[in-house]
Amino acid sequence: MLAFLVGLLYLVSGRTVRAQDATGSRFFCSAIPAGAEPSCSFEPNGNRVQSTSPVEDELRNTILQLRETILQQKETIVSQQGTIKELNSKLARCEAAAEDSAGRSRGQSSRRKDYSKNTMGDLPRDPTVTIDQLGKTMQGLKGRLENLEQLRANTSAAAAAGAGGNAVGPLPAELRELLKHRLGALEGQLLRKVAELEEEKSQLYNETAAHRQRTESTLTSLLERITELERSNNAFKSPEDFKVSLPLRTNYLYGRIKKSLPEMYAFTVCMWLKSSASPGIGTPFSYGVPGQANEIVLIEWGNNPIELLVNDKVAQLPLSVSDGRWHHICITWTTRDGFWEAYQDGERLGTGENLAPWHPIKPGGVIILGQEQDMVGGRFDATQAFVGELSQFNMWDRVLRPVDIMGMANCSSYMPGNIVPWIDTNVEVMGGASKVALEICEDRMFEP
Repeated sequence: MLAFLVGLLYLVSGRTVRAQDATGSRFFCSAIPAGAEPSCSFEPNGNRVQSTSPVEDELRNTILQLRETILQQKETIVSQQGTIKELNSKLARCEAAAEDSAGRSRGQSSRRKDYSKNTMGDLPRDPTVTIDQLGKTMQGLKGRLENLEQLRANTSAAAAAGAGGNAVGPLPAELRELLKHRLGALEGQLLRKVAELEEEKSQLYNETAAHRQRTESTLTSLLERITELERSNNAFKSPEDFKVSLPLRTNYLYGRIKKSLPEMYAFTVCMWLKSSASPGIGTPFSYGVPGQANEIVLIEWGNNPIELLVNDKVAQLPLSVSDGRWHHICITWTTRDGFWEAYQDGERLGTGENLAPWHPIKPGGVIILGQEQDMVGGRFDATQAFVGELSQFNMWDRVLRPVDIMGMANCSSYMPGNIVPWIDTNVEVMGGASKVALEICEDRMFEP
């Protein structure tokens, strides 16, 4: 099309020379080069004359203006073609990014594409950056459209000014219509591309928001799962397979049994102990009630033997557990005659009577592991603190049979206490004491 317009201009720019002779008028038409002076006239005898016709001058000016306009429009068309190519490339990048984002969110890998030939570079991984870039691109396109409309208006004005006389003829009007049609088509293409980019931006934003929501939901589920796994890791294999560790002789390390005791007329308390503290292992447990902090206490203080206190009455027990090995200890008591028994590792080593006879064990008190209470639940003395480890502290409201005690001591059976069972949720530790997983019977097998 551009070559056709240039040919027309060359055709029009040919000099038309009118020569007169004695018999009539003749017209000589000759083409001149593009760089020749179009104002030169040739007469029949070959002499050059300068034309001074106003119509010819106006026609010459119009042709020059149209030529310049065509060159400008050629540059504009080339520029806009580059813009269209750039828009197509950016659109392809947007489509690639949208498909890649959707593929990642659905976990599908079967529709992956190779975008290694994209000369515009890779899209940013961040959807927000992509949306910002699209916004900047559309702003640039709108500016180019405005410049194009301004150029179109200037071209129309120049063409109208150049066509002020009747000498131009129908050619400028046809050229203006052609340029107008081309500009309109180009503007329509740009507007369609801008609309498509706007739609792609909206879709990308919606997909990004949905992807963000799915990601947050997945992260929430993952955090919940991690929390659940952490809790399961902290849980013990069985509720009773743990020990309480009290490594220092202080007045702030201890364990507390959450469950209290009812009124009782007999009891059996059993536990596993491991201690090498000297002098004395301290207080493995104590039970205090309002008005009597020493309702039930098991203590080895200083160089004294292990003692059992019931209602602050004392009986010395023939037990020895301070060799740093695990030992199974059971103590039974009944209010009738205050009769008591002491078992170590399943064997009964001592009995006695008249320990707080006919005294009922009072309810509603506090059981403390590792400390002796001078008031209910507190006022501990560091010199009486237990140092070591203990496990499977169970309590019954009756006197157990020797066979039952032997079964627990040799790990052939396990009986949780009907009043105080040894379970993880029933024991809390304070002041730096810790609960550690332990399978007591397996641990005893590896003792030296």
